[in-house]
Amino acid sequence: QVQLVESGGGLVQAGGSLRLSCVASGSISSGWFHTMGWYRQAPGKQRELVAQITAGDVTNYADSVKGRFTISGDNAKNTVYLRMNSLKLEDTAVYYCKAERYSMNYWGQGTQVIVSS
Repeated sequence: QVQLVESGGGLVQAGGSLRLSCVASGSISSGWFHTMGWYRQAPGKQRELVAQITAGDVTNYADSVKGRFTISGDNAKNTVYLRMNSLKLEDTAVYYCKAERYSMNYWGQGTQVIVSS
């Protein structure tokens, strides 16, 4: 009933920037989710939280991305963004959008981000 679609991934040189987008659709209404956020998974590593934002615009970031990444969203449109600046090689991963409502999680298919030297 809920579909999340990410976009904006790609290949970028270290020090560059990318902006990811995630739009949720399906049998949902405006402002459906309590929390939306971004996770990432690098080859051979566990999936980890990158950033999240609540319907009240409270944000939380992984220590590794603080000061470089900015999460924002349009809660009414069930949409979330991730602006990534000063990208590093270790940011290379598949980035997944996640949405949550009453402790039920929904996931996107992922978008690849590759940072080159």
